[in-house]
Amino acid sequence: MKSTTISVTLICALCWAPLAAQGTFPGAAWERVPPERSGWSKAGLAELQAWSNHHHSTTLMIVHHGVVVAEWGDTSARLELESVRKSLLSALIGIAVSGKKISLDSTLEQLDVDDNPPALTKAEKQATVRMLLQARSGVYHKALYESADMAKNRPARGSHMPGTFWYYNNWDFNALGTIFERAASVGVYDALGEWIARPLGMQDYRPRDGHYVTGPDSIHPAYAIRMSARDLARFALLYARKGNWAGRQVVPVDWVQESTQPYSVSGPGLGYGYMWWTAGPDPKPGELAKGCFFAAGTGGQLAFVFPAIDLVLVHQIDEGLGLSEPSSEDIGQLVKLTLKAGGFLPSP
Repeated sequence: MKSTTISVTLICALCWAPLAAQGTFPGAAWERVPPERSGWSKAGLAELQAWSNHHHSTTLMIVHHGVVVAEWGDTSARLELESVRKSLLSALIGIAVSGKKISLDSTLEQLDVDDNPPALTKAEKQATVRMLLQARSGVYHKALYESADMAKNRPARGSHMPGTFWYYNNWDFNALGTIFERAASVGVYDALGEWIARPLGMQDYRPRDGHYVTGPDSIHPAYAIRMSARDLARFALLYARKGNWAGRQVVPVDWVQESTQPYSVSGPGLGYGYMWWTAGPDPKPGELAKGCFFAAGTGGQLAFVFPAIDLVLVHQIDEGLGLSEPSSEDIGQLVKLTLKAGGFLPSP
């Protein structure tokens, strides 16, 4: 399997307002509210569903103020998340950092992190955990679970010093899985179950829904994860609520803020945080609004978070069906139609 970036050039403009009052949290199941009660446009949602049908979406969920205002597809189906996995690991690392199990300033040398020959150089081993989270390690060793394009575009070994260059790098992300498991003394999938899924009341996640991807190119496995749309929506809502779930601080609030800031320009109008895609440092009209961020995986796996309006959008396509991936323009249209249906776009 592969993992890749997403390049969304023109997502949409979003009217900014003070942080909306937080709504409810789902209990054992999600509460659903019809358009006539939620204030969402029935015609707008129909337009959005037409988009979804055209692009063969497997699932789609819109959660506003903690209740479901629109959904279709089997939202209980456990589907491959692809690179959305990275944002989940970012949350686990944030919890471990808060517990003093991991220091962001530790270097690979200090952590005794290496790889198959040709082994890491002395310079590469100066990369820190923070740099790996930001995809700025400068370590361009072969990695697992990457696409042909990622391998083709990988910079040459030693071409950039640690911390000086952004490159969406599966070596960084996979090595972070190794670092986390060593430091926390728990596997990624068990930690996800105990530290996040259980507190959030995820309905479908099980540790066996994860599987490691191994191979000869690297000693650092990729940590692939399958998750349902309704559970992914709970995770996205957790981040919309600054890591707090019904009064319990599951992910430290400072980590949510820190990890979703843009530390690099990752594309037109986009930034990159700690394994989260973000709005760019200085959004322009027609781009993702400042403060918004999202997790993304190849094949159309998406979880958008709009904290200012307490809104979450989850979209999945079952890659097992062999369907084509939505383009960046398609995804921009998805978000635009969603915000239009909710009445959040500026008036013409």
